[in-house]
Parts: sequence; structure tokens; C-alpha cells
Amino acid sequence: MTKYLSRIFLFLTAAVFTLSFINADWQSKLLKLNKDGTLIYFPDENGNIIPDFSSVGYQQGDQPLPNVKVVKTVEALPNADSGELIQQAINEVSGLKADENGHRGAILLKKGTYKIAGVIKIKKSGVVLRGETGTLLIATGTTKRNLIEISGEGNAKEVKGSRVKMEESYVPVGAKSFKVESVKGYQIGDEIIVYRPASQQWIEDLKMDKIVEGVDTKQWDPKYYTFPFERRITKINGNTISIDNPIVMAMETKYGGGEVYKYKFEGRISEVGIENLKIESEYVSPTDEQHGWIAVRFDKAENCWVKNIETKYFGYAAVSLEDGTKKITVLDSKCLDAKSQITGGRRYSFNNNGQQNLFMNLEATEGRHDYVTGAKTLGPNVFYNCKASNAHSDIGPHHRWSMGTLYDNITTDGEINVRDRGNFGTGHGWAGVNQVLWNCKARSIILQNPYVSGKNYAIGGNARKKIDTRFGNRPDGVWEGLSKEELNPPSLYLAQLRAKNLGRK
Repeated sequence: MTKYLSRIFLFLTAAVFTLSFINADWQSKLLKLNKDGTLIYFPDENGNIIPDFSSVGYQQGDQPLPNVKVVKTVEALPNADSGELIQQAINEVSGLKADENGHRGAILLKKGTYKIAGVIKIKKSGVVLRGETGTLLIATGTTKRNLIEISGEGNAKEVKGSRVKMEESYVPVGAKSFKVESVKGYQIGDEIIVYRPASQQWIEDLKMDKIVEGVDTKQWDPKYYTFPFERRITKINGNTISIDNPIVMAMETKYGGGEVYKYKFEGRISEVGIENLKIESEYVSPTDEQHGWIAVRFDKAENCWVKNIETKYFGYAAVSLEDGTKKITVLDSKCLDAKSQITGGRRYSFNNNGQQNLFMNLEATEGRHDYVTGAKTLGPNVFYNCKASNAHSDIGPHHRWSMGTLYDNITTDGEINVRDRGNFGTGHGWAGVNQVLWNCKARSIILQNPYVSGKNYAIGGNARKKIDTRFGNRPDGVWEGLSKEELNPPSLYLAQLRAKNLGRK
């Protein structure tokens, strides 16, 4: 096996797969797990397959989370605000020279209680904020704010003159290669955007121009539904480009086709970690909202991580990854006992708006949308081995066309839903496409297929199938083996990760 196998792979697959090859008694009709650990996918009538979700998270799952050397130690100020002290340490380490791995160093917050009235900001690559047993951060006061903000600056910019069109009339979901008009100027390793434009015809075929009117309902406008998927070129053969992560929404000529262009995102930061912290917010009442809102928020960042944090009493989320994020791992963490009103725009315990991100081994209580994606979220993304209790709403894509998410071994006492949300909000409409629920357990599941451009899947697991006709009948999703035990593989994500690493032998 390759020396870059991650801790995730090493720790979990040994026990899980040794048993799964022997004991599990059924497999999905959509893919086959061979005894040697390789996978075979079976395409549908249009050539679409279940996407490969294995290359998400920090360094695409190919390297373990790093153990960055401590270069600065901080002790809490007794009975005083420690926010400025922590920020000074971050600023100091941010000014150090990064090593060959992009790391400047870790700041160790020694055991103690750190009261913070403001916002802690990390704006440079290679800075790690780490606690130890007994380290507690408290967002104090009555100001609604995020506590820890990690963000670079700028945006992705197209390299002029690099844009080319796809030649194929249909590039299916799951594809990792496609033909383009020309590969002139392209080479292996180039960072590219695989661009899917929108058209009025697509909106009309989805019937998102005819959402039942509600309060402030906005019909979908194609100018807001263009999708820039970030990928890297792994191979060029003639005019065929191969990419590191799969297509998660079909590229169709009838809806505008697909395009490719090179890009740069020079202000994006990387190699930032938040580790081993307990983080709480002060609050006045269970519905108070003038206090800590998001414990840890990332934007304009890639190849970063959150590990072993436990948050309590925040109004919105433990961790929120915004649409400028890519290849972030959120691991072994908890979001507990949220304090806010129980209504829209609150209690999204682990929220993802970015792409190629991994959420793994998580727990949430008293949330609404505990493991959730937002509008136009660009996959692939993975939630694996996550639990939710005392859930006040559903898990799944929340609104406006999230693409290519795997919900793998999610357990909740609430619902998991992938559906047309109609006039919810200001016109949520179709929440997601090419969403895969694998071996999930819930009180109930709603699973609907959009009229065009993809399907949604529920494979294995245990839940009551729920029919939702509040906006009229909708096409049923792809169901297989609901409440049937011993699905093989028990985890799709781990099976795909194992198959990827076997392929490198």
C-alpha cells in the first residue's frame, strides 16, 4: 500500500472490510465490491454512475493530517479577556517563514479558560491553533458574531485565452475524462474549472420557473445557476482530459454543454488547523441570539482541517465551510446544545457550501439541519459516520440544487430528505441532485428525483419511506434495500478510498 494512506483509512478499513467481505450478504445493483477490494460501477441508461467520493478532504485523503510543531505557547489571562493575547500570537506566527510543507507553526493554548469578547482571525497559511486537555474558549458578551474566522482573500480568476468547449454532447455523472475542442496550452497538473452554464430551457424543464407562489418567492433565474467545478488535470491523451474528481452533474449540449478553463486563486490560504478545543458561548436564554453564532468558519481556504473540537451553545454552527473552501477535513468533533430560536437560518450544526470537503465522525444535538449543504454546492462532498439526536428538522441538501454529496452511515432521530422544497424560504425548489444516502438510519426519508439532470439514491439503511405530495407528485428517487441489513460494502466512502489506494500499487 502507498505510504500516503491516511490515518482515516488505516484505522477504519482494517476492521470494517475484513468482516464485510465475509459476512455481508447483499450488494447494490449500482456497483459491485470485488473480493480484492476493487469496485465495478454499473451505468444507467444515460451512462451515469455513482460518483467516486474518495478524493475529498485534506490533500484529497492521500495524506494524514499533519502534526505541526508548536512554536508559540499561550496561557489564559485570569478573569480577563484573552482574545487580544491569542490574536497577537496568531499575528506573530503568521509572520514566520513557512517550511517546505507550508507550515509556519502551531500555537498551543495551555489548559485554562480563555474569555473572548471579539473575533479571532487567521488570515495566513500554515497557522495551527491547538488546545490541550482542559483548554476552554468562551465567546463572551451579547454580540452576535463568529468566534474563529479563517479566510484568505480574493476569488478564483480565469486565465484569459484558456477557455475551450467540451466536444461531447453528454458527459455523464461519474465521468473522470472527456473530450475538448483543443488541449493547446494545457498540461498535467493544471488547475481547471469544469464549467456548466445554465439555460432558461433547463430551468423550465425543472419547473423552477413555476414554483408555487409563497411569501417573497423568487422563480429561478438561469444567470444564477452557472456551476464552476474546481478540478485538476491528471492525464491528457489526444484531446481527452482526465481529472482528479468526477463529474457530479451531467454536462448536456441541450442545456448549454460544458466548458473548461484554467484559473488562479492567489489569495486562498492553506494548511490551517483548529485542534483539540472546547468552545462555548455565553447566552441569556435558550432562544437568545445575541451571542456566539458560528464557532469556526472557513472561507477562501483549501487543504485545512478541524480536529477534535467540542462546541456548545452557539446559535448556528460548530463549523461552517463557505463556498470559497475546498479539500477541508472536519474530524472527530461535536456540536452540542444549540441556543437560538428554532426556525429558519439557525442551527446548521455542520454546514458545507464548499467542494471536495469531508465531514467525518461527528455528533450533534438540538440542531435543525445538522449535516447540510446550501445553495448550488459543488460536489463531491462527504458526510461519513455522523450522528444527530434531538433533531428539530432534517439532514440533507437544503435548497437550490446541491450536487454530488454522499451521506454515508448517518444516524439521526429526525429525517433525511432530498426533495423539491418548492416555495420554502424564498423558493428553495429542488434541493439536490446526485445525492447518495448509503446505509443511513433515520426516522423517515423523503427521496425524490428531479425531472431532469440526475437522480438521487437511498441504498440500504433503516428508515420509513415517506411520501411528500405537498407540492404535487414528484418522481420517486432510486431506492434499494431499505431496512435490509448487511449491505456490502457497509461504507461506500471507505470502500472507494480503499479501491483508490489499491489502484496505486
